[in-house]
Amino acid sequence: MNHPFLRTFLQTAAAAALAFTLTAPALADIHVTHMKGTQAMSLTEQWDKIFPKSDKVEHRKITFKNRYGITLAGDLYMPKNIRPGQKLPAIAVAGAFGAVKEQSSGLYAQTMAERGFVTLAFDPSYLGESGGEPRNMASPDINTEDFSAAVDFLGLQNFVNREQIGILGICGWGGMALNAAASDTRIKAVATSTMYDMTRVMANGYEINMKQNALGGYDRAPAQTAEARYQMKTQLNNGRWDAAQNSYATLAPANNLDPEKDITADTPKFIAEYAQFYRTKRGFHPRAVNSNPQGSWANTVPLAFINMPILQRAGELRAPALIVHGEKAHSRYFSEDAFKSLGSQNKELYIVPGASHTDLYDNARGKIPFDKFEQFFKANLK
Repeated sequence: MNHPFLRTFLQTAAAAALAFTLTAPALADIHVTHMKGTQAMSLTEQWDKIFPKSDKVEHRKITFKNRYGITLAGDLYMPKNIRPGQKLPAIAVAGAFGAVKEQSSGLYAQTMAERGFVTLAFDPSYLGESGGEPRNMASPDINTEDFSAAVDFLGLQNFVNREQIGILGICGWGGMALNAAASDTRIKAVATSTMYDMTRVMANGYEINMKQNALGGYDRAPAQTAEARYQMKTQLNNGRWDAAQNSYATLAPANNLDPEKDITADTPKFIAEYAQFYRTKRGFHPRAVNSNPQGSWANTVPLAFINMPILQRAGELRAPALIVHGEKAHSRYFSEDAFKSLGSQNKELYIVPGASHTDLYDNARGKIPFDKFEQFFKANLK
């Protein structure tokens, strides 16, 4: 998630394709089916992920289309031991907010493929290698749809059991995943990791104190007022005149912190942790909004998020849900509150001891509970 971008707006408010055949011998009879009308795209074929390539899975770059006509790019991971005619359960994965499929979502997807699932890590609309103009845009509606489009793609494959498809959202895409699962009854199980509700944070600001308390957690604080929100909307809407002349491609001021130069004793710990992931070798990727020194979101992004909360039908969710968050994460309250609102009879909130928000991005400290995710999906995609 791009917190420097959000701070720019929130502080202002406070102050005022083509089908191909998998070629591995064990997969010779398995073909990837693409949707009609999917735009042909030039995708990077070399391995450019932040994690090593597994020798236990097959990997292919693919494209698929959402119902708004945007062509999305993804990485398809399949267990190498899949047999011709076999139909496996599948999981679509996206996140974090401002990241690309070569980062956290790809790591989750590859790891879950090692554990027996067909998985698809994808770049949401307007980001990474996916299509959509203007770039660096986000939408609570279209990005929810992206998950359903990924389900469409997976369900068209002859090696996937379309009655056994789940989704997994990381950070800001965790909220989108819950929203998609509440809407799309084909989604049989939904999991989130280190979840954000982006519509809530853009409308309310951070409902925590920015500094950690003595226990290493974050105390709750009031949401920003309606007047502050009005002032923010006024500024954003007045900026549309210039943005319209630029086809809405105008970006917010770049504010991705340099961990070597910009982190001070006054920098909130969780904001420093974002920089230490996205802007260092640990998590950097040149296509990620949050990694690029000049990266930022289109300056009209907050408008829809402020006015269109995504979890209004969370109480109607029936699919099993696993909500995973770090004990020390500043964002933990998003998962705790979302969990309470879910209507699922089968739901679990799993708190990872000692973990921060970004600990669940790349498993640098061994904090991602992959065993838990495996158990959840195997129990519920059957």
